[in-house]
Amino acid sequence: MLQKAEQAIIKTHKAGASLRAASEAQIKQSLLRLAELLEQETPALLRANKKDVAQQKSDDPRTDRLLLNDQRINAIAAAVRQISTLPDPSNRILEGRKLPNGLLLQKWAVPLGVVGAIYESRPNVTFDIAALCLRSRNACVLKGSREAEATNKAALKIIHQALRENSIDPNCVTLLPSDREVVNALFSATRYVDVLIPRGSESLINFVRQNSLVPVIETGAGVCHIYVHEAADLKKAVNIVVNAKTSRPSVCNAVDTILVDKTIAPQFLQQLAATFATAGVTIFADAAAHKLLRSYPHLEKASAEDFGREFLSMKCAIKVVHGLDAALAHIAEYSTRHSEAIVSKDKAACQRFVQEVDAAAVYTNASTRFTDGEEFGLGAEIGISTQKLHARGPFALEKLVTEKWVITGNGQVR
Repeated sequence: MLQKAEQAIIKTHKAGASLRAASEAQIKQSLLRLAELLEQETPALLRANKKDVAQQKSDDPRTDRLLLNDQRINAIAAAVRQISTLPDPSNRILEGRKLPNGLLLQKWAVPLGVVGAIYESRPNVTFDIAALCLRSRNACVLKGSREAEATNKAALKIIHQALRENSIDPNCVTLLPSDREVVNALFSATRYVDVLIPRGSESLINFVRQNSLVPVIETGAGVCHIYVHEAADLKKAVNIVVNAKTSRPSVCNAVDTILVDKTIAPQFLQQLAATFATAGVTIFADAAAHKLLRSYPHLEKASAEDFGREFLSMKCAIKVVHGLDAALAHIAEYSTRHSEAIVSKDKAACQRFVQEVDAAAVYTNASTRFTDGEEFGLGAEIGISTQKLHARGPFALEKLVTEKWVITGNGQVR
């Protein structure tokens, strides 16, 4: 199994050269054809996805992320079409100048080469990464989870058909077997894979970071906070918090911990409780919040671990804090540097929050749910990068390039 995985990675590396040589028309037509095939092959995709979903527990947060339906497939197709309209981020001249000795220096944006990705559950990621890599002329090696095996295989069949129909080597998109042991082939493929991107749980990301010899860009895990400041518009605060928690609780930009200033905690929590109770949100509350919410039907006492927990479900933690300093200190301790928000009419408090919070996305008076490549107008994304080197925030098309210096001379020697 390991040897086959290594051979597949080498084939992908070789196929990358033909992808870089493909015409602009070939790239665009491949993406447009992929979107068409997605819609045409919806029944086959849904049948494969049904097999995967049937093996999951209904209360497992991964089930929602794994599930495909007509609406989600149409959304994936729309995202692929949008990617086809975006400009190629590679083969652009970023800078140019002439040296006194006559040498012409140019800095080009070029594809990374081969992008490896390890991800959990979400079959849409297979299409997103393949489409983004094709648009930026990067080959890709994909390692999905066992939970989505049937869906990912059906997805790859569609992707390869779109490539073959447009005379692009289908080996430039490779899906490795879901068996865990093949990850070692990716971790050690320093000659053939240029960057490795884990997308999923914190444990997956930590495992990849600790074991991969290939450079890693971290994406995915988000312990997101919303701080309701003493000067907040409470009606807006309730709407923001409810949206951030309940609109899609299984995603990384959903809020996990709500920090409430003690001066407005009684009023705010009373207003929030009614909507949260209807939605069935379980609250893990600190002592002060627990006292204020004692009649709430889905109430638990929070432990220290609950405040660093990515719930990925209809659950959240609530803590009453004594002012902005305390909120900032809590976020600094527990944040995964994904998305953080403050709700306040106090411009000075908002400005200080923006300046001091260290995260990929920092919000004032808005839901954390907007941290998304498409919402930011960047197209689909590979994930949300929570590190600082090369890419931070939505890791979209614009970041799938590196730089190369091209020097044109006329016999100069040094």
